[in-house]
Amino acid sequence: MLCTRLTNARVLTMDPRHPVAHDLGIWRGRIVGVDEAVTSLPAREVVDLGGATVLPGFIDSHVHLAWAGLKAGTPSVAPCERIEDILAVVDAEARRPAPPGAWVDLAGYDQRALGRHLTAAELDRVSRGRKVFLMHDSGHACVVNTAVLDLLPDGTPHQDGFLAESAMTTARRLRLPYSQEELADAIELAARACLDEGITACAEAGIGGGLLGHSPVELGAYQLLRDRGRLPLRVQLMASGDTLRPRAAHTDDGFTQALDLGLRTGFGDDWLSLGALKIYTDGGMMARTAALTSPYEGTSDNVGRFQDDPERLAALIVDGHLAGWQLAVHAIGDRAADLALDALERAQTLRPRPDARHRIEHAGLIRPDQLPRFAALGVSAVVQPNFLRYFGDDYATVMGQERAGWMYRGRGFLDHGVELVGSSDRPVTDGAPLRAIQFMVERASTSGRLVGPDEAVTVDEALRAYTVAGAHACRWEGAAGALAPGMRADLVVLGDDPHHVDPARIGDIEVVRTFVDGRDTRAAG
Repeated sequence: MLCTRLTNARVLTMDPRHPVAHDLGIWRGRIVGVDEAVTSLPAREVVDLGGATVLPGFIDSHVHLAWAGLKAGTPSVAPCERIEDILAVVDAEARRPAPPGAWVDLAGYDQRALGRHLTAAELDRVSRGRKVFLMHDSGHACVVNTAVLDLLPDGTPHQDGFLAESAMTTARRLRLPYSQEELADAIELAARACLDEGITACAEAGIGGGLLGHSPVELGAYQLLRDRGRLPLRVQLMASGDTLRPRAAHTDDGFTQALDLGLRTGFGDDWLSLGALKIYTDGGMMARTAALTSPYEGTSDNVGRFQDDPERLAALIVDGHLAGWQLAVHAIGDRAADLALDALERAQTLRPRPDARHRIEHAGLIRPDQLPRFAALGVSAVVQPNFLRYFGDDYATVMGQERAGWMYRGRGFLDHGVELVGSSDRPVTDGAPLRAIQFMVERASTSGRLVGPDEAVTVDEALRAYTVAGAHACRWEGAAGALAPGMRADLVVLGDDPHHVDPARIGDIEVVRTFVDGRDTRAAG
């Protein structure tokens, strides 16, 4: 007997053997068959979906759940567009009663509307003796007051209180780590928001260190949720590259650095597992720190920056490959992509691993000559279409006319045989897959500006980026990304078929239900 049969639906299976179905059978959290194979079978529950569209659950292959959940509970300076308004928010927060030594934490900082960065001196005027930390929305920078600057090691680079990349990380590490209970609550909050958007699985892009780690024992927060039955969707964790340590393993193993006990990609179960090793190479476009080969438009010499000495970054990429990791290399600018591709090529020469499935996270600005290199190395491109949906006007301006067409590509990757993988980088911007899919098809920002229209893809190709390709990038093929016998019963029910609406309406399609393990998560929640 089936546990559940979904009927009267338009099931887009993403399985080429049976692309469209009307019935779907579920038993113990797995798909057992479609249409005639299950229509006559008895079921404990029969759900008539009234002609709704069913797809495999969306996979967001690059998120920051803990940051998203914590940000949701942090006072914000958005959408302030004047220095005076931001300072008024800081002043109000500094006046609130707080334990001795408590910091004033604020989210939502973005200098672009202001025309310049805030300064430490300006924050000093309203900080009332407390330490102030304003997190940049990109996650790559912050602004602090003098009380924080005084605690930083000598030589920490900053610009009147503005700290970017590794300097920002140094400031964040002045703080005590978040507790596992705090992190667990934040992760659960963000994960439930993902379910509301039809996401049933995601990859957490860097824990335990790097720019956005919240605790050296951060993995424990996810285990806590898993143990308590509070992990609402499937999560793959990426360890930050700086969590590796030199290890004296056998010379035949090829290890020079590793996590304790040699843990690496693949450890875990269907709900919580260890995925790629996350390695940051450069910054971001929003903070103007993505590493470019030519300067940002309107500047004479700003070509962004690397996170560390390029040779050390390349060595970490090679070491991770030799130790058996799948690698997720953050590279937004084209100069950073050069570094990543060079290092991956060297690593594969030293120890060929044809199915390593290394990934370039973001691939924000990729020159035409770099596309064949992605393909030759078998590297997937994990892009964030909503970046251009919401920030495309600004990004196109700072890249200039020629380079604007190279940003967050779609068609260029696919035409070269590169796996195109969809993701959000939440909470940097909107995490809704349907709105990202709309952008991939239209290539239009919220203002209506076309950004790289030649990079548009079809609806099928965009859906594949958030299902089949996401599963492949996370090494979940055979279990996720399609609705076929033996696959997980993770699916999303939509109020309309993305193929049958005007592309400008795809992002507004209602997410009616989300099923994980064959269970309706809205009913369970």
